[in-house]
Amino acid sequence: MIELRGRGIVPGVVEAPALVTREPISGFGGIDVTTGTVIEPRHELFGVCFTGRVLVFPGAKGSSGWSGFFQSTRLMGTAPAAMVFDVLTTKAVLGAIVTRVPTVVQALPRPLETIRTGDFVRVDGESGVVTILESASSSM
Repeated sequence: MIELRGRGIVPGVVEAPALVTREPISGFGGIDVTTGTVIEPRHELFGVCFTGRVLVFPGAKGSSGWSGFFQSTRLMGTAPAAMVFDVLTTKAVLGAIVTRVPTVVQALPRPLETIRTGDFVRVDGESGVVTILESASSSM
């Protein structure tokens, strides 16, 4: 097990597979709230669904409406299980709060260098700890 320690933003504990992107995510025009799918054409996760997964990403991009789109994923039942991101902005933090999923920010070692898509992780938004419980490579 590998532990990453950061700052908890939204309390709660979730264990789920990770979905990792090195690109920031846009809310408006970047996600389909009805399916929880990234629809931004040039994004590396284009066509990939984040519903029920731990979304590991650098942060939010776009307007202040970002939080509203992620809140809509909660209302539609398509939200990620948790969020882990690096760049602390008001829109990303507000988005995590209104989405109401456990969220950890600014963790070390850096999540984008440590967590891989498919890793089974535990996110504790109260303590700010993210634990890789099972590596994607070891579960194959």
